[in-house]
Amino acid sequence: MLPLHSCVNSFLIIRFLQTIPAVTRIAPARNPHGPTFCTNFIGNGRARWLTRRVPQPKHNVAIAGSLLFVAFLWGGNNAGTKWLVATWPPIWTGGIRFLLAGLLLLAVLRFTSWLGEYRAPTPGLRRQLWLRGGLSLAVYIVVFNWALRLTAASHVALYIGASPVWNLLWEERPQRTWASARRYGAALLALGGVLILFWPALQTAKMDLLGEFLGLAASILWANFSHQMRILSASLSGAEVAAHTMWMSGIGLMPFGLAEIVMTHGIPVNAGCLGVLGFCVLFGGVISYALWNNALRRWRASQVVLFNNLVPLSTMTWAHFFLQEPFTPTFWAAMILIVAGVVLGQANWTKIFGMPEGF
Repeated sequence: MLPLHSCVNSFLIIRFLQTIPAVTRIAPARNPHGPTFCTNFIGNGRARWLTRRVPQPKHNVAIAGSLLFVAFLWGGNNAGTKWLVATWPPIWTGGIRFLLAGLLLLAVLRFTSWLGEYRAPTPGLRRQLWLRGGLSLAVYIVVFNWALRLTAASHVALYIGASPVWNLLWEERPQRTWASARRYGAALLALGGVLILFWPALQTAKMDLLGEFLGLAASILWANFSHQMRILSASLSGAEVAAHTMWMSGIGLMPFGLAEIVMTHGIPVNAGCLGVLGFCVLFGGVISYALWNNALRRWRASQVVLFNNLVPLSTMTWAHFFLQEPFTPTFWAAMILIVAGVVLGQANWTKIFGMPEGF
């Protein structure tokens, strides 16, 4: 039995708490493993806002594995698109792929919470999505598909891999800082890789040279689209911007794609074409983007983007085994220079080495 003074003290404390306004009271939290504790105390298993859990190494391994899988899927997507444009017109191939992938991704956003809460764009934002997103993506995919038709898929993937360097140059003029020096040093490395890819084409057929030029143009157009995506992402999530721009670009390309079909007197529609198209839409579009978006929620963007450097290698592997494309002698040297340029341009060297920003 409790002493009388303890009971009186408890009664007085309860009466005092009842006089406190409800807004200022500390709300208790139910603990299924024992008595109720205040959520503000360190050590309570439910106080996640104050004692955040450190991510377990196995979670980081899972995220890294998912990004490796994404690079593998995007390499297969590039090789699959290369196979499709050999029999289907390039504009039709890009249009139907983006239309289906965009609508499917939009359905995932509207009817599930896998990629976050869906927000409908306003009329003004919808116009910006058409002009900045849909139009720039449509122009890019036409040039990209024609480049795939005319040159090696691994070369095109390398050109696209160099696009972050063009973005770095776009965002800042030359300055007397280490940051500016590494940006332009990265551009020189990437340009060296581009010249290595161009060199054999300069000595062979004109068709190969046109394909290399289109690959370089696709790289610049992808840099432009990435720049537009950053602007649009201020109002919508990355998944929402991707879904809307894909179906909008697909709709815009449909009339030209249908005209291609009429001019070529039809296209073959068989299990092989439909299967490759389904792979590019589902695995190269929706699933890979969902995994990529999940990684961006948990890791810094600079960490995630570095996995893009594996896409050219993945593309070359897919193209070699499924399209019988030979390993070109210039690929490895060009890849080393381009990847080095991307890493040099994107890494935070000031934080790593403590370098000053000014000379």
